[in-house]
Amino acid sequence: MVRFPGDRPPNQDDVGIGPVDLDGRVDEALAVQALAFGLSEAEVSVRRHIVLRHLQNPGARALGATTRTGRLVGFVYGMPNDRSHWWSTVVEPYLHNTGCDSWLDDAFVITELHVHPGFQGRGIGRGLITTITDSAGQPRSILSAIDKESPARSLYRTLGYRDLARRVHFPSAAMPYAVMGAPLPLNRPGRPGPAHGTDFRPPTGPG
Repeated sequence: MVRFPGDRPPNQDDVGIGPVDLDGRVDEALAVQALAFGLSEAEVSVRRHIVLRHLQNPGARALGATTRTGRLVGFVYGMPNDRSHWWSTVVEPYLHNTGCDSWLDDAFVITELHVHPGFQGRGIGRGLITTITDSAGQPRSILSAIDKESPARSLYRTLGYRDLARRVHFPSAAMPYAVMGAPLPLNRPGRPGPAHGTDFRPPTGPG
C-alpha cells in the first residue's frame, strides 16, 4: 500500500492507496465523486448503475485511497479499452479526424478518477493513476477530461498525457471533453516516461 502522510506526524488523515471493493463501496465512492465533480442526486443515481456495469467488464480494476480509519477519500477504476464500448464509439470519430484512432487499440482506459476536495493537493490523484497503470498489461493509457485548463488536466500532462482530440461532445454533457493519451509507464518526478516515438501523433485537426 502506497502511503501519503505529507509532512505531518501519522494521524487519522494519513492516506493509503490499495485495492478496493468498489462494488461494495460504490455509494462511498460516488459521494466522493459528487463532491469533486459537483453531481446532483439524480446524476449520482444514474452513475451508480454505470459504475456497477463497468466493473463487470473483463480486466476492470479499481483502487481506493483510504484514511487510517478506513474512510474512502479517493478512487480510480479502469479497464482495457474495447471499441464496442459506448465511450469508444463516441470518441472514435474525433480521434479519426486527428489521425489518432489507433489509440483505441491496446490501451488501458482510466474511466473515473476522483479525490475528495478536502484531500486534494497531496499527491493522491497522482498515486492512484500511476499505481493502477503500473499494473496494466497495455503499452498506453487513454482518458477523457473536461476540455478546459484545470488541475486535473495539468496533472495528466505532467504524467505524460497529451491531447489526442479536443471539443469532444458526449450526449447530455454540458461541456466538451478532451481525449488524452500517454505511453506507459507514466512519468514520475525527475524521471521521464517512455519516448513517444512514432506511436504518438498529436492532433492535426481543429482544436
